[in-house]
Amino acid sequence: MKKARLTAAITSVVALTVSACGGTTPSGQDRTANQKPVEGKTFTMAIGTDPGALDPAMTVLAVALDIGRYLYDSLINLDDTGKPIAGLAEKWEATTTTASFTLRNGVTCDDGTPLTASGVAANIGFIGDPANKSPMAGLAIAPGTKAAADDTARTITVTSGAPDAFLLRNVGGLPIVCGKGVTDRQALAKGKYGTGMYTMTEIVPNDHYTLTRRKDYAWGPGEWQREQPGLPEKVTFRIIQNTTTAANLLLSGELNGARITGQDQQRLRAQKLYHGEQVVPIGEMFFHQGPGRPGADLAVRRALVQALDLPQIGKVLTGGSGAPSQGMVTTEPRACSGDAVSGKLPTFDVAAAKAGLDAAGWKPGADGVRVKDGKRLALTAIYGTQVGPTMAPSAELMQQSWKAAGAEVTLKGLDSPGTSQVLFDTGEWDISLAPVTLLLPSQAVPFVSGPKPPAGTNFAHIENQRYVSQAVEAAKLPGDSGCATWLAAETALIERLDVVPYVNSVIPTFGSNARFKVSFGSVEPSSIRMYG
Repeated sequence: MKKARLTAAITSVVALTVSACGGTTPSGQDRTANQKPVEGKTFTMAIGTDPGALDPAMTVLAVALDIGRYLYDSLINLDDTGKPIAGLAEKWEATTTTASFTLRNGVTCDDGTPLTASGVAANIGFIGDPANKSPMAGLAIAPGTKAAADDTARTITVTSGAPDAFLLRNVGGLPIVCGKGVTDRQALAKGKYGTGMYTMTEIVPNDHYTLTRRKDYAWGPGEWQREQPGLPEKVTFRIIQNTTTAANLLLSGELNGARITGQDQQRLRAQKLYHGEQVVPIGEMFFHQGPGRPGADLAVRRALVQALDLPQIGKVLTGGSGAPSQGMVTTEPRACSGDAVSGKLPTFDVAAAKAGLDAAGWKPGADGVRVKDGKRLALTAIYGTQVGPTMAPSAELMQQSWKAAGAEVTLKGLDSPGTSQVLFDTGEWDISLAPVTLLLPSQAVPFVSGPKPPAGTNFAHIENQRYVSQAVEAAKLPGDSGCATWLAAETALIERLDVVPYVNSVIPTFGSNARFKVSFGSVEPSSIRMYG
């Protein structure tokens, strides 16, 4: 069974990952095929950057929320078809405005105390209270959402602050901390007050994080059973930025799991290492549309996109193994199918790009860099260093293409915390190459509409009224009944080049002496089995 942490995500570069169902595993045999599970082992996983604070209600870093899957469980999970199954809750029901959950009996916190309905309600209320400035507000929980609890009946009743087409999945997928943690955010930043399968036992920043399995944990996804062979006693996350180094450590057995991009995949496949795969967006652009920014002008955005041979850049970015984007949501099974991208992006045409910049008032300067009102077309483009070795060369290819059109672009490679800081704090960027990974179409809303940083997460300062009106209507329609309206909303973004998705990638997470299930490139904790 696949667990789903149903918040939203900005790739492994920044932000919110939602663990989801839909991971795939390889056909044929691998090294573990004829081995028996072994006990008492440590599962060692590579991560590309330090996660920083682990408070699941106050972080938008994918790597932090990935580790959080081991520490904090959610009310519901998803099976392979996307159907809700038990998590911390054994029963649930929901409309677009209200939801109710009944907790399983016997769930305890990492300190041994019982998990209470009032503790769960406090989690939801904390995010719903705008005063707390949780980045999950507007993403998984509408601002103003309130929750009431009956501890005797073990029930939580949620009233959404706004209609939410996917209210059950959004509220049900929140990482839940124990009640005491709601008022002790400093402890949560260190991974305390957990409801999950593991507890945090050692933190060495920028080196490793070690977690220990809870012996009392017995409420995994669906019908998961506590007594199973091969469950790791400990999990260690090692920070390894270089994917070639991670691949070497997988082959030597020093690592049991790592997400590998680039050419190193081929030699790992050749050695028949176990792997799970997930389709993720990897090629996606945003333009800063704040006051005074060149990207605020649609004509400039169009010209900058026209200057790029996106299919060729996509080949470089994915090593030739990518697929054209159809929209912002890639995780299977998709909540809504459809294609919001094909035919919507301007095609590669350098002459048209130059003409567009001319018409927008950006004239070539003496050194070839365009100038308007005495201001040079000098832009900063950021990208995530931990995405993989192909990100830098693809960014450099973009830089050369923009130079040919008369734009001077400075590239900045940033790790996850650095990307988060630039997007949501300093605002010192013009073009972001950090894709947003989503499980549900509704999860795009806070990123592409509403409050801008620091009050919100609309980091590109997008104002698209057509999108907003369509999204508002879609939110009133439960589940997939609103899919056509969500598709129209996303199309409005892409046609206006508020977001430019152009290529997806199939990213494998390889295992050595271990098997597991994968979602969004993230290992499902309860599925790990150790071998050899």
